[in-house]
Amino acid sequence: MGLDIRLPIGSMFVFVGVLLTAYGAVRPHMSQSVGININLTWGVVLFVFGSIMVLLGKRGTRIVKNAATLPEPRASQRGH
Repeated sequence: MGLDIRLPIGSMFVFVGVLLTAYGAVRPHMSQSVGININLTWGVVLFVFGSIMVLLGKRGTRIVKNAATLPEPRASQRGH
């Protein structure tokens, strides 16, 4: 079937989330807005979103592989 698009996009979001979270943790004074560390907050949000996409992509791939191993139904079972 091919590559599930959720895997590479989710991986990208996880990577950017880790970078942004690390930058926000190391340099908290550089990204303060109204007392909120923007880089740290959005880094965590991107990491969580990317992780969810990767998990759903892996689950979808596993379901497709399991469905491909099921035997084809006979003509009498299809209702024809």
